[in-house]
Amino acid sequence: MVIAGPTAVGKTTCGIQIARHFDAEIISADSRQIYRETSIGTAVPSAGELALVKHHFIQTISIQETYNASTYEHQVLDTLQQLFEKHNLVIMAGGSGLYIDAVCKGIDDLPTTDPLLRKSLLSRLEKEGLATLTLELKKLDPVSYERIDLKNHMRVLKALEISLQTGTPYSGFLKAVRKDRPFHIIRIALDMDREVLYDRINKRVDQMMRDGLLEEVKRIQHLRGYTALKTVGYRELFDCLDGQVSLEEAVDLIKRHTRKFARKQLTWFRKENQYRWFAPPDHKEIIGWIEEQLMLQDR
Repeated sequence: MVIAGPTAVGKTTCGIQIARHFDAEIISADSRQIYRETSIGTAVPSAGELALVKHHFIQTISIQETYNASTYEHQVLDTLQQLFEKHNLVIMAGGSGLYIDAVCKGIDDLPTTDPLLRKSLLSRLEKEGLATLTLELKKLDPVSYERIDLKNHMRVLKALEISLQTGTPYSGFLKAVRKDRPFHIIRIALDMDREVLYDRINKRVDQMMRDGLLEEVKRIQHLRGYTALKTVGYRELFDCLDGQVSLEEAVDLIKRHTRKFARKQLTWFRKENQYRWFAPPDHKEIIGWIEEQLMLQDR
């Protein structure tokens, strides 16, 4: 089953409660918590939380490794095959919609990324800016240019990278054919009053700073060129260390950008009509609903 929702809504706590009730294990569907070098800025579950329930795909790879949703899909499917030998239910919890869709629906197999090409494009992004790269994408792959969010540098880089590497437009690899899965999928999503969610986000950022987020950023500053660190919570503090903004301004930007990210997550999940929405922390209601769904499957 899937537990989705925006950042700071309570997916970790909910997942642990449900996993303990059903004697299940948890697969993280968070594209940032998978990296070993980061923990505070990615809100990795605490040692106490990880001790309560077995988690998978938490801090398993390095920022310096090439990783994408296609790789995640294949690895999770292999893991699920093993887990279903011991458990009737496995929980996938997280806020990365693309990773969740990769497992539930499948995505197209893309060529393995060339690290040198990725590094070159990142360098060009820093020196030339995003506008130059989007113009190049327009020439190489006009279909992707029209479809993707051109303000999202990650999407632009991915499309340009595949187009340059293969000589085939990135859009040519995207057939959007849904893959069959040998298991039944139950989906729930969590949401709450917007002001409450925003307050939780603001308080979480303040707690991250108290826990040492700035020190974590300083420790990994030498890795800042990698895509995994061009994300909320890290890029703002890198700018602070560069003297572009004050620490107070950087923290305020992290809160603002995280709230914006949460809105994007909600938009993504609301496009899927297969989710049953709940307001945490009513875990008893959620568990009751899951039990009903499992009974229906057994009929």
